[in-house]
Formats: sequence, C-alpha cells, structure tokens
Amino acid sequence: MASIHKDIPIDAPADHVWDALRDFGALHTRLVPGFVTDTKLDGDVRIVSFANGTVARETLVDCDDNRRRLVYAITSERLKQHSASVQVFAEADGRCRVVWIADVLPHEIAPYMDAQMDRGAAAMQTALKQSAKARNMA
Repeated sequence: MASIHKDIPIDAPADHVWDALRDFGALHTRLVPGFVTDTKLDGDVRIVSFANGTVARETLVDCDDNRRRLVYAITSERLKQHSASVQVFAEADGRCRVVWIADVLPHEIAPYMDAQMDRGAAAMQTALKQSAKARNMA
C-alpha cells in the first residue's frame, strides 16, 4: 500500500484551523476553496467536486475534537483502498501544522494522489491564512 504524508505549516492558530477542518461539509468554502468547487452531504458521506472535474465520495470515519483529528475513507471503482487522516498540531508561535496522511491502493494511483494532496495543501494554506487574518481584523 502506498502511504502519502504531507506536513503542512499553516499561518493560523490551531483552533481556527481545526474549526474549518472539522466542518466536514465545507471543504469548498472554508478549507480548500478553488481546489474543491462543491461539497454535498449525504449523512456521513460528503460528495466532493474537485476543480479538475473529479468527484469523490468520502465517508467520515472519525472526528476527534480532543486530538483535532479527522479520518475519512474514499470508495470508488478506481481505488481498492483509500483511507486518510488529517490532524492539527499547535505550534509555539501561534501557527500550526497539519499532518495529512493517505494510504492508497493500487500503487499506480499514488503519484496522482500525491499531486492532488499538494494542490489541496496549497489551497489550505492560502484559505486558512486569509480567514485567520480576516478574523483578527474583525
């Protein structure tokens, strides 16, 4: 199984980042706008429309407020296995770090998933820095 790890520095406080990350149905408005164009909830499943035209069904596995950790799984015809966790860690300077790990099969999909996660990480950094700055100015 391919394991993809992203360690993402965010210029925003951990509580602010966790609040956006745990909002399971708001990827397109709060966490990764532009990278994700729409999110619809269907119970514990979110149907995610990406800017590249891909649509994914992501099932919420766990949302742990104490650990600031969210776990989800994707089911599709292309993927034999996809499980991911995203966790927020506070840093001493009022910033935070997001650790995003995805385990995928088949191995051949890993380069595509890695590139998509890089795009998602960049969108996350931009959106959360801007929303934290706007919140501090209010």
